[in-house]
Amino acid sequence: MKITLDTAGNLNRYSLKNDEGQEVLLGNDGTTARPMQGLLMALAGCSTIDVVMILEKMRQDLKDVKVEVEGTRREEIPRIFTAIHLHYKIYGNVKENKAAQAIDLSTSKYCSVSKMIDSVAEVTTSFEVITD
Repeated sequence: MKITLDTAGNLNRYSLKNDEGQEVLLGNDGTTARPMQGLLMALAGCSTIDVVMILEKMRQDLKDVKVEVEGTRREEIPRIFTAIHLHYKIYGNVKENKAAQAIDLSTSKYCSVSKMIDSVAEVTTSFEVITD
């Protein structure tokens, strides 16, 4: 895996591209997400991909997923996360026990981002199933 970073308009805005050419913008100029926000985005994305795949394998009638992520950082430098909470909104005819199982499997076993983060921050989850 390789990522290339280039400046994007100024020295506080960056274009990051992977080997396939997909681009993400990060920075500190107020026009992009900041890097620590990008980490929370990566966690939400990684876990949601897992949750969707697991629920589909469980043959649940999943229509949509939304995730709200809140991170708490320490005051001392480096200002690493000490706690992160993910709240999943799962839409469709999904059994609550299946949703709970999928989320637990993702954050405790499959999501690489979660596993990297949980050595320095407490990662917690909650969810609600919203049926049509």
